[in-house]
Amino acid sequence: MVHLGSISDQQLLSRAVHDLVRRTRFPVAFGGLVEDHAVRVTSIVGARGRSIEGLIVEKARGLGGRALIEGRPRLTLDYRTARGITHDYDRAILGEGIATLFAVPVVAAGRARAMVYCGSWSESAVDEGAARPALRIADEFATELRIRDEVSRRLDQASSGTAPDADGLDGAAREEVRESFAELRSIAATVTDAELRARLTHVEQRLAAVARGDAAPSDPAVQLSPREVDVLACAALGATNSEIAAELALRETTVKSYLGAAMSKLDASTRHAAVPKARRAGLLP
Repeated sequence: MVHLGSISDQQLLSRAVHDLVRRTRFPVAFGGLVEDHAVRVTSIVGARGRSIEGLIVEKARGLGGRALIEGRPRLTLDYRTARGITHDYDRAILGEGIATLFAVPVVAAGRARAMVYCGSWSESAVDEGAARPALRIADEFATELRIRDEVSRRLDQASSGTAPDADGLDGAAREEVRESFAELRSIAATVTDAELRARLTHVEQRLAAVARGDAAPSDPAVQLSPREVDVLACAALGATNSEIAAELALRETTVKSYLGAAMSKLDASTRHAAVPKARRAGLLP
């Protein structure tokens, strides 16, 4: 699997668990990746003891197992007396002294990929304000997994061509790379996390390098703004101004302005002339 910035699923999990303690009101958090229909807890922050270490939560068992099969968060304010769940893991959870427990599945592409928990040692009211940060952390985790899955899929397709040209890509594979680049640009435009945007940029550069092969950019001095690259990447796929505007959530007049600026910097009289110049400059795959 291709990893953004070489960050593994386990590292993403660890970051999410630390964020749960840092960004929510809960003092203890833990979580694990889903393997063979079970959650294997490997990351724990804030625990007083060691009873949670090595916990394996089976599908449909306990609070997390119920959240796993339902694909939605589950909450209990008093774990000891909670109904509607099995109590297979009382030794671990009650051994830590946890009363309130919130289990949130990390769902990507319709499948639970991880489970994160946050809890407190006393019964705590959990309103929308308390739950929202935990849900946001799980959603950020899922977004990174979806992006990485898509990048991996497209790069695998790009490398499976059977009739490569001089740089190792056949026509279909090259088109896949270009579509992937444009899609990543549109995704990056909606991402506010600076670290994630930087990793997306790293993957975009790799895609451009794959398409370019060993050829060095003909004019590396040409610089386009991120938005100018965004609109030009969409235009390279044949999108109209209105389609680009819809894809990037811009006004059509704004799209025209960005295209005009890019054409000027590339010394091109039309968008069709600007695209190959941008490719030769190493700005597009």
